[in-house]
Amino acid sequence: MTTGPIVPSNQFGMTSQIGNEPQMLANAWLPSGPAMLFCPADRPDRYEKALERADVVILDIEDAVAPENRVAARESLVANPIDPDRTVVRINPAGTGDYRRDLAALSDTNYRVVMQAKAETAASIIETAFQTIALIETPLGVVNVNEIAQAVNCIGLMWGAEDLVAGLGGKSSRFGPGESGAGTYRDVARYARSMVRISSAAAGIFAVDSVHIDIADTDGLVAEVRDAVALGYAATACIHPSQVEIIRTGYNPDPDEIDWAKSVLEKSEEFHGGVFSLDGQMIDGPVLRQAEAVLARAAAAENLEEQ
Repeated sequence: MTTGPIVPSNQFGMTSQIGNEPQMLANAWLPSGPAMLFCPADRPDRYEKALERADVVILDIEDAVAPENRVAARESLVANPIDPDRTVVRINPAGTGDYRRDLAALSDTNYRVVMQAKAETAASIIETAFQTIALIETPLGVVNVNEIAQAVNCIGLMWGAEDLVAGLGGKSSRFGPGESGAGTYRDVARYARSMVRISSAAAGIFAVDSVHIDIADTDGLVAEVRDAVALGYAATACIHPSQVEIIRTGYNPDPDEIDWAKSVLEKSEEFHGGVFSLDGQMIDGPVLRQAEAVLARAAAAENLEEQ
């Protein structure tokens, strides 16, 4: 007799879960690069252009599409297929009529990865039966993020600031002119961002940093990408093609970082993984893993350039 939910295997790469122990997802999707570009699903003329510019395209049936245009958006999604390995479809929140219609439309496509808007429970993620990136952008979603990350088909987390602040009854996710830290996130947004990254790491899944909605503020985007990389985010979402190269550049380690990482790993072989000093810096297990992460990002960037 089973004591927990049963999640059937299906064409989207899900494993089954019987009992209370979640199973690892077979062939889980990963972003092919760090720049994930949103594209309105009701603009099929932009699909291929977005795919040419970005590493991953997020075809959006939620906020980017007016409710009266969502029928046309779903029809466009089915009629204009693009590479499913580099495409995510953002669907509407669980429990809505649009959500059910989104899933029905997706059943007629080869897309296998969705982003669930306003994710709030693990059950809503499991219900999609797709590999799912949970978008944490409501107060309840933040409270439940650890549980959500453990859902058997949750392959990644992303967070959103504006809907979160709206759900709090607030008016701005960032400090304004005249305030200390003008242009940077307020503490509540930073808390949500931190929880998404920590919960994703604890669950062994990737995390996507939120969009920088001020397209003209390139310095702000550069700073946020730098911070996302430092915290181990796998990618950053964006809303304009001009932001793609800024994101890619930020995730690609510079030559000095690569040289440092290579030196650390080469020196570690002499000490068989033990603690040692390099150029005045103590090197131990966590620093070794950081060096490995730098080289992994460099290899990923090199692979993108060769494609």
